Amino acid sequence: MTAHVRVPSMITRVSTAGVFALALTGTGVVAPGAAPEAHAAPHAVKALDVAASKEGAPYKYGASGPHRFDCSGLTLYSFRTAGRSLPRSAQAQYGTSRHVEAKDRLRGDLVFFHRGRSVYHVGIYAGGNKIWHSPRTGALVRLERIWSKGVWYGRVG
Repeated sequence: MTAHVRVPSMITRVSTAGVFALALTGTGVVAPGAAPEAHAAPHAVKALDVAASKEGAPYKYGASGPHRFDCSGLTLYSFRTAGRSLPRSAQAQYGTSRHVEAKDRLRGDLVFFHRGRSVYHVGIYAGGNKIWHSPRTGALVRLERIWSKGVWYGRVG
């Protein structure tokens, strides 16, 4: 059972750490956006935070951090820092993740862009139909709206 607490209007977001701390103590907070975060695995939320901390890092093909990244290098680095291992390529990451439907996606899930059966890009779902990713040569790690309907979602165990 969740205890409902009135949240002052100036508070618009509950931190992930706060949600998990409240879950451990048996109390809860009703706040916009808090429920999906509460169900995301701690390692996925940490990986998302790591990717966000790399905002502005330059793209470099084949790089997996800590200062330059390609798309799968950013996801690999983020999850490795969060204590989970992933294979190197976007296609292989798709193959080892647990596939989830768009309606079931959570913050910290991987977002795979594909043509047919071939995965060509990966990012980390940030919520609000946005991903953290390292897009291409000449670009920087950034938060961006998902621009395609050709995406699959995967959860890292």
